[in-house]
Amino acid sequence: MRGFVYLLSALTVCRAYDYAQALRDSLLFYEAQRSGKLPPDQKVKWRKDSALNDKGQNGEDLTGGYYDSGDYVKFGFPMAFTSTILAWGLVDHEGGYIAANALDDARKAVRWATDYFIKAHVSPNEFYGQVGEVDHSIWCRPEDIPMHRPAYKIDTSHPGSDLASETAAALAAASIVFQRNDSSYADILLTHAKQLFDFANKYRGKYTESITGAKGSYETYSYYDELVWGATWLYRATGNESYLKIAEQLYKEFDLLYWTTGFTWDKKISGIEVLLARMLGKPLYKDRVISYCGTLVDSQKRTPKGLVYIEDYGSLSKIAAAAYICFQLADLGASSDFYRQFFKKQIDYILGDSGRSYVVGFGNNPPTHVRHRSSSCPDAPAVCNWDTYWSAEPNYHILTGALVGGPDSNDNFVDSRLDAVHNIVACDYNAAFQSALAALVDLKL
Repeated sequence: MRGFVYLLSALTVCRAYDYAQALRDSLLFYEAQRSGKLPPDQKVKWRKDSALNDKGQNGEDLTGGYYDSGDYVKFGFPMAFTSTILAWGLVDHEGGYIAANALDDARKAVRWATDYFIKAHVSPNEFYGQVGEVDHSIWCRPEDIPMHRPAYKIDTSHPGSDLASETAAALAAASIVFQRNDSSYADILLTHAKQLFDFANKYRGKYTESITGAKGSYETYSYYDELVWGATWLYRATGNESYLKIAEQLYKEFDLLYWTTGFTWDKKISGIEVLLARMLGKPLYKDRVISYCGTLVDSQKRTPKGLVYIEDYGSLSKIAAAAYICFQLADLGASSDFYRQFFKKQIDYILGDSGRSYVVGFGNNPPTHVRHRSSSCPDAPAVCNWDTYWSAEPNYHILTGALVGGPDSNDNFVDSRLDAVHNIVACDYNAAFQSALAALVDLKL
């Protein structure tokens, strides 16, 4: 088996990384992505209040939430995916957060999103899924955003099953996170999750047909997997068999068994299957995840330095997501030691085994010129504009904890703001990476 040969070779050059520190740093990245009125305990002090006038079409308060990437759009779909995965890591690897002294900050990271989702869910069948528009004509600080920021929503006439279901999943997963320490808040989250899932299931359609401005950035392939994903998380959060019945019926109805496996912001197949395998113990789901992880080990393309290379855009976030799924599989007893060690090495590649770190502010030779407006800008009253973007100088502020897109298929990486493929950052990039780190700390690997 090719994977075992690779593992034996990799173990001979094993390096030790401070996973707990990387986990804490990732949480700082989410602080740097905050929109709205920042809290008194904000650790990333160079960020300021911004987008304080974000409103819905009827004047609803839509402040808060996260900026998606290096610009200032609040895309609800990837924000919801990010929140689901962060909450998942907290649910299954809370011990890692406790050991890293990061539990409180992790809960705050999830709550920054879920508080926003509650605001955006203005009625049972009405949800704002985007605030602001992609505008590549500006390079400025978030507190200096010059343009109007329109808000876009889904409703019964303009459905978005993928968006509503993913948000339902996020709120359901978060309700588990908060059940022990804030049960009243957990109940509120679950109420919104149930309403959003019912809306998604009754009024079906792709959200980018209703919020067309998201097409160029986050158009989904289908809403089918998100419906199953949402029902699966609601079953886990409530124990209500009706949600399990819906999840399994839709899994069969939509022929998800025959879909290509994988796990990204747009594809939930392997996430669904590992969750159902964990909760039900059925070989149908477990065998699919075993096949997925085995294929990554045995036949997926690799770079010369050993990165399992899934896709050019966001290569590191893709393998981090795969690693988290395969850590979950290992928890089910499937070749546990092998999968844990193999995918641990993939995280180690990100942290420095490749010869450099791909996490800003962490390890050896981390990126310093990430494509990210707010961290590149000097503090006011200094000017920040396109001259800042074109400058050869490092970003003025360190965007601590941010995972960049990553190298090409030959391990090549140029640390330049001009590279929108390999040197960009995004909330969804860090999500599974952070949860994988929590697993590594929790399991003491």
